[in-house]
Amino acid sequence: MPDANAAAGTLGAAAAQSGRYFGTAIAANRLGDATYSTIAAREFNMITAENEMKPDATQPQRGQFNFSAGDQIYNWATQRGLKVRGHTLAWHAQQPSWWRSLSGSALRQAMIDHINGVMAHYKGKLYAWDVVNEAFEENGSRRNSNLQATGNDWIEAAFRAARTADPAVKLCYNDYNIENWTYGKTQGVYNMIRDFKARGVPIDCVGLQTHFTGGSSLPGNFQQTLSSFAALGVDVTLTEVDVTNSSTTQYAGLTQACLNVPRCVGITVWGVRDSDSWRANENPLLFDGGGNKKAAYTSVLNALNAAGPVTPSSPTAGPGSPTPSTPPGPASRIVGAQSGRCLDVPNATQTNGTRVQLYDCNGGTSQTWTLNSSRQLTVYGNRCLDAAGSANGAAVQIYSCHGQTNQQWNVNSNGTITGVQSGRCLDVWGTGNGQQVQLYDCTGQANQRFSLS
Repeated sequence: MPDANAAAGTLGAAAAQSGRYFGTAIAANRLGDATYSTIAAREFNMITAENEMKPDATQPQRGQFNFSAGDQIYNWATQRGLKVRGHTLAWHAQQPSWWRSLSGSALRQAMIDHINGVMAHYKGKLYAWDVVNEAFEENGSRRNSNLQATGNDWIEAAFRAARTADPAVKLCYNDYNIENWTYGKTQGVYNMIRDFKARGVPIDCVGLQTHFTGGSSLPGNFQQTLSSFAALGVDVTLTEVDVTNSSTTQYAGLTQACLNVPRCVGITVWGVRDSDSWRANENPLLFDGGGNKKAAYTSVLNALNAAGPVTPSSPTAGPGSPTPSTPPGPASRIVGAQSGRCLDVPNATQTNGTRVQLYDCNGGTSQTWTLNSSRQLTVYGNRCLDAAGSANGAAVQIYSCHGQTNQQWNVNSNGTITGVQSGRCLDVWGTGNGQQVQLYDCTGQANQRFSLS
């Protein structure tokens, strides 16, 4: 394998080369720790809220939602160009106390109302939601929880409600001890997802928590498990990775298994430093308590770098293979499908390096773009839409036209606009005025679709 310093120098950048993400779980009350927040912002390109988006945090009293801590994490992440996974909507644990006074149809409705309320707040903003968490027993039967007591179809009801609440976000089922293909729990989850796919129940991904301990280490059939789930037509992702004593072999092994399965779209470690882990006494993460990289970090980085780049037609690029369609066209507005707002140069400036944003369409020259025969999108006649890099999160800006591939774009039949250099999509997380545009792996979601009109 190449030396860790020979290619991408961070976990997120290295994973992005193959169209994947490498993320971490964040606690809002640790963001004031400079070492913690610096590592998190530098190394990762996907963020999960550790506890701040769970039911007890988001709806502590019935009908009274509280998104302050979840929004703190979301804002911190998106201001740094990082995407966010939502965790979690329905779970037997960390329920608000008022849920536990309900049962039957009343509890079922409360769960659906909770899903609707939380997903409405984050609609269009998140990469994925862990809709249901840890609903199976070790033998593959359903967990005996208050939610299960509302009827065996409660998981299906949760996913159907989630799809109605946000048609674009990826919907995931998440659980632990489902890494070994022959284990009863793994088979139980597999059979549920197979049934859901056969009957058209909306589910897009399965999350394997991947908490490896002395008694639950990397199984030899781990890659078979990932491939088997992926063959059902869902993405697979490792959602809460930590490994006793940060075994270099196990970390490299789980990373390589993911890289070997095209629909394994990303890996998230459950915490930044050992001292931040819920298993702190086992030193299970990639950075020690002082924030230093451990040997396991290097093994993961090397594996990610060795995977190399993927082409834009990779299965991880999202639904609906785009067809390039880039004939020259007259001056146009570029309007976001999700936001209805226009691609805009702030304050009509012509300064090189100015970030492009969304803004209310006003017909001004700062919102008038021309697609020319060189596949450039020009504004003011002499400034080009320009990518300031090729990795996930790279800024999209204006710059004097120079003809290089970072200023060439494919306007595709599915509404995406992809960079010729990077193969990545124009992407914006948020719909309000001033939301900045970046590059990101194509997912087919509405925040990456635009129309020229």
